[in-house]
Amino acid sequence: MLSRMVSRARLKSFLTGLALYTMAAAMIGYFWVNAYTGRYGLNARQELDQEIIALTSELARLKQERAEGEKRVSLLRSDRVDPDMLDERARYQLDYVNPHDLVRMTHPK
Repeated sequence: MLSRMVSRARLKSFLTGLALYTMAAAMIGYFWVNAYTGRYGLNARQELDQEIIALTSELARLKQERAEGEKRVSLLRSDRVDPDMLDERARYQLDYVNPHDLVRMTHPK
């Protein structure tokens, strides 16, 4: 009878240790999976880096577009009007074409 109790106690301690190691492995696995695929994980960091690159290039394009727009606006200021720019804007707004002008029609695709 004493040998049955010793083996049962050993079995219980073995199963308790096994359960603790299994729970620890499950927790480590859970945190590892979240570290890789979670909201702030490695995959998310790569996606954020790609988004940063895309937005940086878009910002550079928009800055260039704005500089070009500011240049065109500065040519139309009342204190220093560029005659060519004034002529271009007047013709565009009035749909006027000089008979001696060469007009090239483009159709949007």
